[in-house]
Amino acid sequence: MAISFGGINTGLPPNLVDQLVEVEKMPIKSLEQKKGKIDTKLKLVNDLETKLRDINKNLKELAGTKGFQDIKLTSGDPNVVEGTVDPSLVQSGSWNIEVTKLASKAAAISNGFPDKDETEIGVGYFSFDTPEGKKEVYINGDNNTLELAAKTINSASVGMRASVINDKSDPDAPWRLIVSADKVGDDNPVSYPTLYFLDGDQDFYFDREKPAENGLVKIDGFDVEIPSNTIEDLVPGVSLRLKQAAPGKNIDLTVKEDGQVVSGKIKTFVDSVNGVLGFIQDQNRMNEKTDTTTTLGGDSLIRDVESRIRNLIQNPQYGVSGDIKSLSQIGITFNRNGTLQYDEEKFNSILTKKPDQVQSFFVGDGFSTGFIAATRRTVSGLLDGVFGPVTNRKRGLSQQIEQSDKKIESMERTIQMKEQSLRRKFSNLEEKMSKMKQQGSYLAQRFGGGQSSMNLNGQSSEG
Repeated sequence: MAISFGGINTGLPPNLVDQLVEVEKMPIKSLEQKKGKIDTKLKLVNDLETKLRDINKNLKELAGTKGFQDIKLTSGDPNVVEGTVDPSLVQSGSWNIEVTKLASKAAAISNGFPDKDETEIGVGYFSFDTPEGKKEVYINGDNNTLELAAKTINSASVGMRASVINDKSDPDAPWRLIVSADKVGDDNPVSYPTLYFLDGDQDFYFDREKPAENGLVKIDGFDVEIPSNTIEDLVPGVSLRLKQAAPGKNIDLTVKEDGQVVSGKIKTFVDSVNGVLGFIQDQNRMNEKTDTTTTLGGDSLIRDVESRIRNLIQNPQYGVSGDIKSLSQIGITFNRNGTLQYDEEKFNSILTKKPDQVQSFFVGDGFSTGFIAATRRTVSGLLDGVFGPVTNRKRGLSQQIEQSDKKIESMERTIQMKEQSLRRKFSNLEEKMSKMKQQGSYLAQRFGGGQSSMNLNGQSSEG
């Protein structure tokens, strides 16, 4: 007789504990799926927050408390005069300028030499009387050609520059050294005393000198003497660069908003608002396959955001000067898709005709009035750290995720303890059944006879 208990000892499936644990984990999987949907919504709210912040970010680029910062100088002839503007100081306007004479440097030119790099000028030094005192540059036997002497002067940091030119008026001795001061105007005079050179291949001296002189311009018909060819205070907030003299030529200078840049920034701002409105439209777009548990469609948050943005766009701005009170007057309106449409041509036309009024509409007083201030209030209200609906929704979703994590962690600890308990129990059962099996084998051997088997109920059967 033989006693059998099925399987190894108990006859139960070897992975029974794993199966039981998987059943226990089913509520956790359900909770994790729910948490995943909450996390998806949180990511959508974060995306909405980023798009709202982009609106304020683009406002900073659009204009400041003093209005549009995109102002340019237009010159009637940039080859004669051009310049740059300081947006914080410049005032719009137009001026007429005539460059009669450029301010010039003190300079001197030497006598001619047959070459620039072989004939020696001798050993000695250059002496310059400058506003900072006497400056001297020494020349020895290693640098006493025209070319090397020029390099020595340029590297001496004495406020002088030198170059070698080819003057074809004297074919036999065309090479000359020109020395000039770094600065122009009467305030920077330089005199060139007699040169002191010995043992040269030929005489070396300054053939001609030219004194430093102020320039002369006419601004709106009035003569103005200028000490430099870069003028900072002739036109308020404008740095002018005089490039060449043009006596008798009147050049118009105009300072005004750079319409192309301003228009481009308006478009960028409109695009940032459409980023929010388009996001809302996407969330509200639903069909029979849409899982509303993973979107913000119909959510009170996006209804609130959309309502505030629409009110901002459609409501007039009070307290601003001029006739322009709303975005629709400058070409920004809602289209059928629920987003903004920007008529750039209309905006540019209004900006050209009424630049001050367009600026006033956007900037207002720079603090409480104007479209920019209203937009900041609207966006800041939505993102307020205490009462803002976007912040509150983020906080609420984050708390739900945190609570789910804690609950999942607690359930996992409980299941882990149950799994350990089950494995101990089945291990004990396996051990007991092993002993019973050993006893059955002993009885079969002890009493002999036909084969018998004993099942788990203690019953035997004859083979």
